[in-house]
Amino acid sequence: MQKIGIDQTGQFHYTDSVIAKSRDLRPTPTPSLDGLSQHASRRMGVMSEAEEQDRKTINEFCHLLEKSKQLFNGLRDLPQYGHKQWQAYFGRTFDVYTKLWKFQQQHRQILDVKYGLKRWQIGEIASKIGQLYYHYYLRTSETNYLNEAFSFYAAIRGRGYYSKAVKEESSLPHRSDLMVKKLRYYARFIVVCLLLKKMKLVRDLVRELAKQIDDYTATYEPEDQLEWSLVLGEIKSFIEADNLVNVVDVDSSSIVLSQRLSPINTPHMEKVSSSHLTLQEILIVGSCCDQAKFSELTLDMFRMLQTLEREPQDDSTQIYDASPAPGRVPFPENGEQRPIKRENPHKYLLYKPTFSQLFVFLASGFRELPANGVLLLYLSADGSFSNIKHPDDIGYDYGGIATNSKKEPDHANKRNVQLKDMHCFYPGDLFPFTRKPLFLILDSDNSHSYEHMPRYFGQPLIVLMSPENVPPNFHDQLHKGNLFTLFLHSPLMAVCFICNITDIPIALWEKGQTQVERFMGEASRVLTRSRNLDPAYLQFYGDDFLRLLMLRFIFCHVVMKLHRLFRGHNVTPRSHPPIPETEVLEHPNLKRAVMDLAATLDVRSLFLDIEEAD
Repeated sequence: MQKIGIDQTGQFHYTDSVIAKSRDLRPTPTPSLDGLSQHASRRMGVMSEAEEQDRKTINEFCHLLEKSKQLFNGLRDLPQYGHKQWQAYFGRTFDVYTKLWKFQQQHRQILDVKYGLKRWQIGEIASKIGQLYYHYYLRTSETNYLNEAFSFYAAIRGRGYYSKAVKEESSLPHRSDLMVKKLRYYARFIVVCLLLKKMKLVRDLVRELAKQIDDYTATYEPEDQLEWSLVLGEIKSFIEADNLVNVVDVDSSSIVLSQRLSPINTPHMEKVSSSHLTLQEILIVGSCCDQAKFSELTLDMFRMLQTLEREPQDDSTQIYDASPAPGRVPFPENGEQRPIKRENPHKYLLYKPTFSQLFVFLASGFRELPANGVLLLYLSADGSFSNIKHPDDIGYDYGGIATNSKKEPDHANKRNVQLKDMHCFYPGDLFPFTRKPLFLILDSDNSHSYEHMPRYFGQPLIVLMSPENVPPNFHDQLHKGNLFTLFLHSPLMAVCFICNITDIPIALWEKGQTQVERFMGEASRVLTRSRNLDPAYLQFYGDDFLRLLMLRFIFCHVVMKLHRLFRGHNVTPRSHPPIPETEVLEHPNLKRAVMDLAATLDVRSLFLDIEEAD
């Protein structure tokens, strides 16, 4: 079986309907009078059978269409957390859409002529299939399903399924609803293209969306025109804020670079007696008030989710099964099944969750962990500070991180009581989850409140904490994302950003990238040979993603320690348990590697001499 209606070039299979304006015009012999009645009867019988078959075809199409809508709408009621609760339902939904798509391909002429099937209706079916693939990506974290969603959305645009939507239904009162469907399609397509880093197409789609919004508001003067203007503004601000460094080729054309994990940027694995722990469950939480965001995805969330994914496969010879339903796996053209292997850890994306939402998703990820699994929690949010003068409870007295800005009603009988913020996420809230291996990344101006996390259950625990302060030069850049997350996402881009390098030739970028990789190799050797290193680092070291994060953390620390702007209190990151300073963070080889990189980028003057930094 093939994936839903897409061939290997990513296009739809369909035959454009040819609506005949007349029947066969060739002359036919005139029947004799005696045979006229018998001939007419036979003709009526044939017409009745044909009409009956057409009626059955239309009824079957309507049945599949209605069933698909019911199943699609039912997806909203499924829990967003857990695995087993939703997989079977997704499988049934894909099966019905597979049948519906193939059915309209096979019977297009009858549906065009007898049912009045419009191109925008075909586009709506295709759009829902694209949404299915996108939501399946969100639930599985497998980036190949993003490619499937892109194929459908791109074909809708290429075939112009929505181009005549309003004209096709010019006599109906709900034409504005069709325009809204079209606008939503554009917004969803832009999100998928952003995640796949197809930035030229993103900019084309944004221009098209802006024109569509103008047409929509001018034609209908709708109540939601302000909302759509805000959506467009969010998209534009997001794209502009993410464009920190412009890498250009010899023709000064911009080059878009992917930051997902690939064989090129996967750090070398030193031979150590590490455990077999693997990153399995991830929660990515974003709640920074001043940060650019689009579609409940902040810039920090956007960057971190790419950091924690492998580069999508681009295998044009691979044919996918009709749906990613349970028990079905991708298989190549010769039919030989590939081994079942999850390419990416499973992750949840949470934008400004309440405490109860965050706790439920944490509990679900914790429950789904296999015996050797690691749970990673990434929090990018504003700090929630404590006003307790003499804190003694490390779990709750030092404040935490505000995951949601909601304020609970202040009841009269509680006004004189010292209340803690209900939607602040405190270090103590994580104590139950330290029963299993836990990896924390905290990007906040109160990240250090997590510095004393206990290990009550003896399981591996690492906490990577951002600096709590940034130099004044970057105070007006907060909407472009946090520096700490940028270092974890793209170390070289972060160096360029703090050194005010806005344009860089691809040749120089590649030289710089080579030097960053050299740093990572040296940092890996220094880390694994440290005699005073906490065993947790080696226990997490065997996983590609966790090793990458630890080494990029070290890079971030060394760079900020040497950069002249990062002077002052709490302007460098911290870790718990601490990475040994003398053996690792202050190692001369690592400092020298950063100096070499600065010299290559011609920004050596922005960094201290090694002697000054000692």
